[in-house]
Amino acid sequence: MTRIIIEEDHFLKIVPVVLDPATPEAHRLAVADFFSHDEPDFLGWCGRLQQRLGGLYPAQVIFAADEADLAAKIGDADGVVVESFRIDDAVLAAAPRLAVVHKFGTITTNIDLEACARRGIPVSTLRRVVNVAVAEQACALMLALAKRIGEFNGVVEEAALRKAGLRVRPRQPHYIGYSNFAGVTGLKTLLGATLGIVGFGEVGREVARRARAFEMEIVYFQRTQLAAAVERELDVRYLPLDGLMEQADYILVQLPSNDKTRGLIGRDALSRIKPGAVLIDVARPELIDHDALVEALQAGRLGGLGLDVLYSEPADPAEPLLRYRDRNVILMPHTAVASRANALRDVETLCVNLWRAITKKRGRC
Repeated sequence: MTRIIIEEDHFLKIVPVVLDPATPEAHRLAVADFFSHDEPDFLGWCGRLQQRLGGLYPAQVIFAADEADLAAKIGDADGVVVESFRIDDAVLAAAPRLAVVHKFGTITTNIDLEACARRGIPVSTLRRVVNVAVAEQACALMLALAKRIGEFNGVVEEAALRKAGLRVRPRQPHYIGYSNFAGVTGLKTLLGATLGIVGFGEVGREVARRARAFEMEIVYFQRTQLAAAVERELDVRYLPLDGLMEQADYILVQLPSNDKTRGLIGRDALSRIKPGAVLIDVARPELIDHDALVEALQAGRLGGLGLDVLYSEPADPAEPLLRYRDRNVILMPHTAVASRANALRDVETLCVNLWRAITKKRGRC
């Protein structure tokens, strides 16, 4: 039976339901429930895809918890799917059957491409539609906060405007137009503003592509600075975290959650933030220290906050952040990935890529 080793990831837990008939029923039903609001016949969708994957389905799908676990399990693998785990010559040497290395994304710095080429092992990549959707959400939050859309949505009657502390000026068409007749302040334009991206991975780069269309300047921080040629290609500039917090008008926090990143945006970082800057997190809430974030809001230092992820989901009714919903703060119920159709497209592309590479190698043998 075909054997696929996969780096453990919550989205990749969909794959065994598609490929491995030995997947426990509880796993199958949990994934089907995950899709149910957008694809009520998820298991039927799996069956239709399985019919297209003769030579790959049925397969044994095994997860690797870390790189050591991957090395221990890869010996008789036909395919391997990784997001962050390293694939080097030593790993490849231990996998004589390997027909394909698949990156769950597009950035292949964790894969030794030359070693794969020497052994004739193709490397597949996947521009994940889910990542594009998350990037769109980040941009939507950035725009909505710049224009104060959430705060003033529906505040259009004179009484509501006056309740909001605004003065409705009279019409004087002979002398001037009537735009922003209530005198809403703090409205911003993205043109020429600086976007600071903390964590310049798959989603960060998708956001940067879109921010360039708004003619923003893009700076980034991550553990390892990119090569100068890559920075020029992507039209971005590196700053240490302190410098980014001090210079950016909009700050996107987009990192994986681990011991080194949890609480990275804490009191010190938030104390350096440019007054009036907008902070956005569509990745993990724990990247931003909760208490420090509440303090920054209380102090009025932030010009806006957009969170797609909350510190508890659903939110605790006692969550202090909820007190700021009627201000320039947008709190979303973890919807950045958008329609489940995005995840289905990603899983389908991944499985088809594996099928093509594995059946092609078998056809040569």
